[in-house]
Amino acid sequence: MQTTRQPEHITRMRCTICGKAYLPGEHPYICPDHGNEGILDVEYDYERIRQEISPRLLSENRTWSQWRYRPLLPVLQDTPVPPLAVGWTPLYEAPRLAKALGMRSLWIKDDSRQPTGSLKDRASALAVMKAREAGASVITTASTGNAAAALAGMCAADGMPCVIFVPHTAPRAKVAQLLAYGAHVYLVEGSYDDAFELCLEAAAEFGWYNRNTGYNPYMAEGKKTVAFEIAEQLGWKVPDRIFVGVGDGCIISGVHKGFRDMTRLGWIKRTPKLMGVQAEGSDFLHQVWKAGADPVTFPPIQAETVADSISAGLPRDRRKALNSVVETGGGFVRVPDQAILDAIPELARTTGVFAEPAGASPLAGLRRALADGDMSPDETAVLVVTGSGLKDVDATIRACDTKPTTVAPSLDAVRAAMPKL
Repeated sequence: MQTTRQPEHITRMRCTICGKAYLPGEHPYICPDHGNEGILDVEYDYERIRQEISPRLLSENRTWSQWRYRPLLPVLQDTPVPPLAVGWTPLYEAPRLAKALGMRSLWIKDDSRQPTGSLKDRASALAVMKAREAGASVITTASTGNAAAALAGMCAADGMPCVIFVPHTAPRAKVAQLLAYGAHVYLVEGSYDDAFELCLEAAAEFGWYNRNTGYNPYMAEGKKTVAFEIAEQLGWKVPDRIFVGVGDGCIISGVHKGFRDMTRLGWIKRTPKLMGVQAEGSDFLHQVWKAGADPVTFPPIQAETVADSISAGLPRDRRKALNSVVETGGGFVRVPDQAILDAIPELARTTGVFAEPAGASPLAGLRRALADGDMSPDETAVLVVTGSGLKDVDATIRACDTKPTTVAPSLDAVRAAMPKL
């Protein structure tokens, strides 16, 4: 299924467990010595890349999507891009929210503005391109919902069939997206981890290209473009901290990879502290981090949280996610579901950004870090909103303390019911 051509700016694929290096394309997904745990990391020829892209060249680039960073992405030069506009989402300053938190400076990276409503579009667009390069005719993934919707949308735009495995508890809005895009959907009677394992088996059995997070090494490469955008949109001034909701761990490891790329290219001088936010009911990585344990041998947990997009009993990208926090001097923050729900209307009412529970979790994590004295209010922070509130309206209804008022169709009725504004 693999192409014989490989991108010339990729030097090797290195196992994140044993450090063994492979030639690009030698193994499509994982290090054979470590099975499904042997996640590979893509390594680049930065000298070559430096000739093709720089902050100066980017200032002249009018490609307003993640493909403005194409020289730093693991695709062939002539591979067609899916025709949806992915990336270059807004970065908003949030002075009202910052004031409420007693902070000097706060920014919101709004990836709810992606074509299918989540940051996962960044990876799924790249997955479709890599599937095309591999000569695949079908692509598959397991997901709690957002990665699946992103893949289904990119496949619909590109004309590629896809097969999706999601837990039967996935929010209705996310399942509706899958059906609208024409995906072949399997609702798995079990957890996300069950869906993940079934997807691995099916992909191997039927020869489908596998997009699974924490298995396909290229997914973090798509997600790292959010780091490039944050740095560029801040004028190459690096914030002190970035807060990211964490389930499988691929987004935070992607953010880390993006900042590592930029430091190696000399675009920035330091990397921000990465703060992974986990729900109390899905806190595998927080537990590992606190215990100083090995994330590969640490036993899985039973995950349960209202924030389905960050629910993972056994995070698949756990080693890279843990390294992302440790190497940047950041940390993991654990918050209850109620704090996550409370963050949805707070974020919406102070910034106008409407997030699903996982997308609002960075705000809950920021509040906890400030309350615990784990960071100074003088630090500059960015909250990465990973998904739209329209993904899970039931959670939003639970979160809001106000309800609509039913009135007769008359001005007197409006006057009688009018609150103090």
